[in-house]
Amino acid sequence: MGSQYSKRYSEEFKRDAIALARSSDKTITEVARDLGVSPESLRGWVKRDRVDQGGGTSGELTSAEREERSGCAGRTPSSRRRSRS
Repeated sequence: MGSQYSKRYSEEFKRDAIALARSSDKTITEVARDLGVSPESLRGWVKRDRVDQGGGTSGELTSAEREERSGCAGRTPSSRRRSRS
């Protein structure tokens, strides 16, 4: 079972990890182990980067599209609450 706290990695670290995973002859699991991250995290970063670069399947959202959608959450008229006076 994993830790109850998730680690946060900088965008620079993720970019470097993705580049290493792509350029290495090692498997994702081996690269992840070398970097001290979980293989699932590294796979997710590589997949997200592939989608962001236009290599995703039809219907997959890029990071910018996901962020735009999440930024709009809660702004619909039906979700506004009126305060009682």
